[in-house]
Amino acid sequence: MMIRPRGRSPENFGMLEPTMTRPSRLGTRTAAAAALFLVLALHPRHTPAAAAQDNAREEGAFTLFKFGQAIGQERYEIQPDGAGSVLTSTFSFTDRGTPVPLSTTLQLDAALAPIHFAIKGKSARTSAIDVEVTVTDGAATIRDGALSTHTAIPTSVFAMAGYAPPSVQMQLMRFWAAHGRPPSLPLLPHGVAQIEPRGRDIVESGGRSIALDRYSVKGVIWGRESLWCDETGRLAALVSVDAEFDHFEATRPELAPALPRLVAFAAADGMAALSAGATSESPRSNRAIAVTGGSIIDTSGKPTLANGTVLIKDGRVDAVGAAGEVAVPPDAIVVDAAGKFVIPGLWDMHAHFEQVEWGPLYLAAGITTVRDVGNELEFIAEVRDAVAAGRGVGPRLLLAGVIDGEGPNGFGLARAATPEEGRRWVNRYLAARFDQIKIYSSIKPEVLRAIAAEAHRHKLTVTGHVPNGMNAVEAVEAGLDQINHRQYVDAVMRANPRAAIDLFKKHGTVIDPTLALYELLVRPFTVPIATFEPGVVKVAPELAMPINGMGLQPDAAERQRTSVTEGIANVGALHRAGIPIVAGTDQAVPGYSLHREIELYVTAGFSPLEALQAATIAPARAMKKDGEAGTLEKGKRGDVVVLDGNPLEDIRNTRRIYRVITNGRVFDPAPLWRSVGFQP
Repeated sequence: MMIRPRGRSPENFGMLEPTMTRPSRLGTRTAAAAALFLVLALHPRHTPAAAAQDNAREEGAFTLFKFGQAIGQERYEIQPDGAGSVLTSTFSFTDRGTPVPLSTTLQLDAALAPIHFAIKGKSARTSAIDVEVTVTDGAATIRDGALSTHTAIPTSVFAMAGYAPPSVQMQLMRFWAAHGRPPSLPLLPHGVAQIEPRGRDIVESGGRSIALDRYSVKGVIWGRESLWCDETGRLAALVSVDAEFDHFEATRPELAPALPRLVAFAAADGMAALSAGATSESPRSNRAIAVTGGSIIDTSGKPTLANGTVLIKDGRVDAVGAAGEVAVPPDAIVVDAAGKFVIPGLWDMHAHFEQVEWGPLYLAAGITTVRDVGNELEFIAEVRDAVAAGRGVGPRLLLAGVIDGEGPNGFGLARAATPEEGRRWVNRYLAARFDQIKIYSSIKPEVLRAIAAEAHRHKLTVTGHVPNGMNAVEAVEAGLDQINHRQYVDAVMRANPRAAIDLFKKHGTVIDPTLALYELLVRPFTVPIATFEPGVVKVAPELAMPINGMGLQPDAAERQRTSVTEGIANVGALHRAGIPIVAGTDQAVPGYSLHREIELYVTAGFSPLEALQAATIAPARAMKKDGEAGTLEKGKRGDVVVLDGNPLEDIRNTRRIYRVITNGRVFDPAPLWRSVGFQP
């Protein structure tokens, strides 16, 4: 997920993005833990509190993963402390060359309630933390950096600070179980946890089947985490996201081989939970849907059709025409669009769908198709299939499988140091029904050429970064069909704009510039984000702090201002030259940044219709899906957005969403926003 830049500092605009990675098996259970397992295995249905109650002295380890790749370890120890206990944890991983160390102490009383909690270090490459909580006489003193506060607290409260370390999450589960499994549990320094049992899963590891009890936890991070406890009551595994909102997982070392299966369980369970909630708001139906009385903008370039009707049957557009020309079945679901404007569903061409919560969020923003350009294979394939089968709520997903090279900044499972390795990865993605190949930053030129040739042989296009040591012209000549992020284009436009444009036109190169992300990364801290992105005031509380922390000190922002201006101007020049521009966000402000992206295209010189086309028909053409989506025409997918304002008069009206229709269902955006913690 990309609410922070994936790699270098904003000043360098080096965008390193996620990919899939291979879990590795590290170590075995300690002798003490093994002995504890043998004792507790005689009592097969322990609660998460049982291990702490049976034996206060405990030590253990978790292997830490990012995007499924083993990148570090947590080691923890729990020792008796009077009538209670004290947990100490050392947590450390290295993410793309950056160390992320974290030290934690948690002192608990005999009832597992917090007495003192201290956490210091880094919780991600760009996120430092220094928090201390002390509880005495029904009140808590909270120090966050240099700021201290004192507040009264409820009788049942726990202390933790986000996803890390896993051992503290384990103690949360034990506290919850020991205190009657309440539906909600206040947290210090802030937040409310909601824990729900979600069933039992069987995984294979080390040649044996292991039963794990699955729990869903909300309120620790934005969205839900999946946790598993073993029969001893200990935390066995965690599937979450980190402080950058990227995929983060932890398992006991002996369970590392089971991680892909656990990730798939988490994805399916999360999609099912969200689908159940959405079904009550928007029940599935086999009835036709008629959008009547609206002004229809089909983005094909035809004149707007006033007082028109769009009829949808079986999820496809059955007819589009003036009122009275389209026969509406008597039992149809009617969406009254009188005085409103009807457009095709929007596309986000640079997505990282790293949590199930992105599904309702995208739909609430009017986005009915996304191209995911970097994810864990097991997670994103499960989400894609759940949406397609009606088991989940979200947009249609088109998947680009990432391949990176070796080296200190290499990232993920899909590594190709040789042409043959690159070809093997292309075929693995093809077998998994991916739609495209994504090139990452450490690929060698000869490997890029082999990957592109193999992809093209199978009629797949190739998108991605311009690899280190190459420029955009060289990458396109080596087979890159599409370019993610505008900084790669800026470099060659600066050197020789005419030559760059001619090359892009010759090869049909498609550009996904992510302008809104760069605007956010280099905004001066003195300029509130809401002045250019009003959606920021609506985000979930857990997202408000990291998003509002994006930007630069005023002097650094001033140095980068011309770079952003240059990027906007180059996008305008490319568009005028006929180079396809497709709208993508790399997440930024979730949901809202797609609207900001096309607003910036108007700033670059696009007409409002052209900006709208960059998020509808242009992406459909780029992905060779224009025969089935991108405009409102008979036979195409019935993806429709009804707006309360005319986007051709003011592109900002794409934000004024009244209804979203996709997969034969009609959605009111307000409940969708609320379902993921946002304000409508």
